Order: sequence, then structure tokens, then C-alpha cells
Amino acid sequence: MGSIDKRNRLDEEVFTYRVSKNNTVFIDWNGKQAKMLKGKEADKLLKKIDQANSEKDVQLLLAKVTGNFKRGNERKE
Repeated sequence: MGSIDKRNRLDEEVFTYRVSKNNTVFIDWNGKQAKMLKGKEADKLLKKIDQANSEKDVQLLLAKVTGNFKRGNERKE
């Protein structure tokens, strides 16, 4: 994984996730919602998270699922 996270951004744990009662997964980046998954996609992600070895692996999974959502216009609050 060393070549994937060269700047060690995932060590900061910028991604979090929440699971609702109906298995909808909400993925947040720095406290703001970045993506929402339902159905088979959500089940697949939760299964991968359960099998993850470390918190950094979970962060990498969440980063991959959200994709390239940042476009440079995010506000710094």
C-alpha cells in the first residue's frame, strides 16, 4: 500500500461512514457527506470493511468508493 498513499493522507482518517437501519451507507469526508450507497453496493462495501486488517485499509476502501469527488472548489472552514 506504500505506493498508493504517498502523501500519507489516509493516516489522518479523513473518511468516516455511517450505516442506517435499512443498510444505507453514508460516507463522509471531513464531516461532509461525499457519497451514499444502497443495496448490493453497500453490502459489498460493508463486507470489505469487515475483512479489512487496519483502519488505514478502511480509509483506502472509503477513498476508492468515493472516487475523485474533489474538484478544488471545497471551502476551508
